[in-house]
Amino acid sequence: MNSKVEQPGSGAAGDIVKYALALLLVAAGVAAYIYFDQWAGALRVLAVVAGLVLGAGVFLTSGKGLQTREFLSESRFELRKVVWPTRQEAMRTTWVVMIAVAVLSLILAGFDLIIQFFVKLILGQ
Repeated sequence: MNSKVEQPGSGAAGDIVKYALALLLVAAGVAAYIYFDQWAGALRVLAVVAGLVLGAGVFLTSGKGLQTREFLSESRFELRKVVWPTRQEAMRTTWVVMIAVAVLSLILAGFDLIIQFFVKLILGQ
C-alpha cells in the first residue's frame, strides 16, 4: 500500500505543459493521418501510433504519470497473489451459471404467462 503524502501544487506548471505536449503529440498523429491521405494506409496508422506512444511517454513523466506507473506496478504485484481457478473449476462454474440462467429464465417465462393469463381474464379478451 502506498502511504506517501502528496504536496499540493508541486510541479503543477510543469505537469500542465507536459499534459499539453502529450495532447499535441496525439493530435499531431491524428492530424497526420487525416492530412496525408496520399500516404499508404500502414504509414498513416504508424503516424497515429507514434503520436500515441510519444504522447503516453510524455504523460508518464508527469506527476499523474508517476502515480499511474505506481498504480500499474502495484496492480501487477497484486495479480501475482491471485489464486486462479483450474480449467476444470472454470468449466464447472460456467455450467452452473448457464443452468441457473436457463432455470431462472423458465421461471420468469412461467410468471409472464400467468400474469398474461390474468390480465387477459380481467380485460375480458
